Amino acid sequence: MPCDQSARVEAYLDGELDAAESLAVEKHLETCGTCKAHLVQLEAMRAALRGRATYHRADSNLRAKIDAALDKEAPRSNVIAWYRNVWAGAAGGAMATALAASLAFFLLLPAETDPLITDITNAHLRSIASEHLIDVVSTDRHTVKPWLAAHADLSPPVADFSKEGFKLIGGRVDFLEGVRAAVTVYRHGGHIVNVFAWSNYDEDLPEFATRNGYHIVFWKSGNLIFCAISDTSIDDILHLSRLLKALSQTDARE
Repeated sequence: MPCDQSARVEAYLDGELDAAESLAVEKHLETCGTCKAHLVQLEAMRAALRGRATYHRADSNLRAKIDAALDKEAPRSNVIAWYRNVWAGAAGGAMATALAASLAFFLLLPAETDPLITDITNAHLRSIASEHLIDVVSTDRHTVKPWLAAHADLSPPVADFSKEGFKLIGGRVDFLEGVRAAVTVYRHGGHIVNVFAWSNYDEDLPEFATRNGYHIVFWKSGNLIFCAISDTSIDDILHLSRLLKALSQTDARE
């Protein structure tokens, strides 16, 4: 018999739930074999579609039908009509340029179902909701860095940036899409910042993304990929990323 939580499991997989709801579903999955099997089936179907499905550009007739259907849909019809009217009235002007830039910004963000974004967000949520936030507790880079090197086979840049507002509190080993990652953990005021580092990732990465209120920043240094995630402001995370980039360059010269 299907579980009455199956719809929430589907929403969870699609990244449509907030942090609290996602945690509730993960808790439910620990005890519900039906929903766990349902999730496995959904993930397998999505992987099969991504791997084997063919893609075709919609022709003008199909696009017209979709536009017509959207115009009949409420309440989105008002939003769509607003965009069309504004775009038509501002075409060729400065407002059109600004609107085009805004639309391009949102279109370039990764899809909500991006598996890496989902994995990073879930790993961050698990860490702050459980006792597995830190494996090695220390504010000393000479303790955290060699521990990560020994347990994650990676040696990411590590430092205590307390003067800049980012206090080093430790590190741990985690996994992203089955790949071992070294995680350096910082506290910024009342916020936790997880900085993931891993290697051998060949796919293109976004510069930043947002999922369920958490900001995610990516960058590369040498053969390592880095990702910082937190619910603090995006400017704060970018500042930490710049500090770590500069530290990577210093470590490379030593």
